[in-house]
Amino acid sequence: MTAAPTAPALAPSNTAVDATRWLATASLLGLIVLCLAWELVLAPLRPGGTWLAIKALPLCIPLAGILKNRMYTYRWVSLVIWLYFTEGVVRGYSDKPPSQWLAWAEVLLCLILFTACTLHVRLRQRNAKLAAQAAAEGAAPAAPAP
Repeated sequence: MTAAPTAPALAPSNTAVDATRWLATASLLGLIVLCLAWELVLAPLRPGGTWLAIKALPLCIPLAGILKNRMYTYRWVSLVIWLYFTEGVVRGYSDKPPSQWLAWAEVLLCLILFTACTLHVRLRQRNAKLAAQAAAEGAAPAAPAP
């Protein structure tokens, strides 16, 4: 009787990959809602809202890719998000409350999204590498018995 093969101790669990996926999705949706609410209702530059609310539109583009769990989307979102981070830092230091608080919330959501995306990519690549190694070990021809 042979023992069932076990996963290596360093293999990240699928729950970790799922957690980073849902964290990225939640922070992206939160960022979209924050951008819209900030510029239309909570602290618009002009009463009644401003056209600055269209800054939420570019965030809607990667939403489909994140929801479909596309690796490429996670990669480029982790780069694009720094534009929103920069806006949040600038407005966090230059605006007055409540806009200042919303800017720091934007910075926090950007950091969460960046961390979730990079961890998600790293964990999925590690899982793929371990799966390829396991497949290579399982497909390797057995050594002849002496």
